[in-house]
Amino acid sequence: MTAPLTPHNNQPPHEPHDGENPPPPDEPHDPWAAPGSGTGATAGSGGPELARELREGVVIALLVAVCGVLLGVLWNWLAPHTPLISDTKAVYLKNTEGEEAIGTDGTFILLAVAFGVLTTAAVFLFRRRGGIPLVVALVVGGLLGAVLGWLTGMWLGPMADVAAHAKQVGPGVTFDGPLRLGAKGALVAWPVAAMLTQLALTALFAPRDPEPPHPDWSGQYGQEPPAAHGQEPPAA
Repeated sequence: MTAPLTPHNNQPPHEPHDGENPPPPDEPHDPWAAPGSGTGATAGSGGPELARELREGVVIALLVAVCGVLLGVLWNWLAPHTPLISDTKAVYLKNTEGEEAIGTDGTFILLAVAFGVLTTAAVFLFRRRGGIPLVVALVVGGLLGAVLGWLTGMWLGPMADVAAHAKQVGPGVTFDGPLRLGAKGALVAWPVAAMLTQLALTALFAPRDPEPPHPDWSGQYGQEPPAAHGQEPPAA
């Protein structure tokens, strides 16, 4: 009888020689992962992009807020003013059944909605994409613009001191009351309109994200590879 053959240097056949690196273990393959989408390639890539979007959001919010000055000018021009009249003792409404106060609030709301839609459409045409920083910038800028328009309209309107204004014009003379916003909830009409408009434009016209590649499931269920051209498949 002969002794069994022993590998060189008494090393097991399955162990590598000294100085040789073992082959790396096979990593599980994700069929839904896009090519070149390793974790090391994307680490830290969102920092500069997020910082740029935040800077653009601040600029957009300031530009939208400045448009509130034009809102105040139009509100003072288009809104109905409340006529007042005074005697030697007090100031009264000239038309006790008038609806000027409701018309003033309604005019502000309609103008704010229009400004929200127009400013959002202009920003979307400039950027052609959405994102949370952009929506936040439009909402914050719209709210600041509505407040600025409200203050501008009151400043451009008639005197806020009704008693001094009545004394200035004299008793029995009709004069316009101060421009006031009765429903303070009208200030959110601009940001709400901007947010809804941005969501609608993004859903309709924003570029779609590319679809992930379909996984290749061939050979996963015991299917044999097709035979090469000009060769017959092996007999069973």
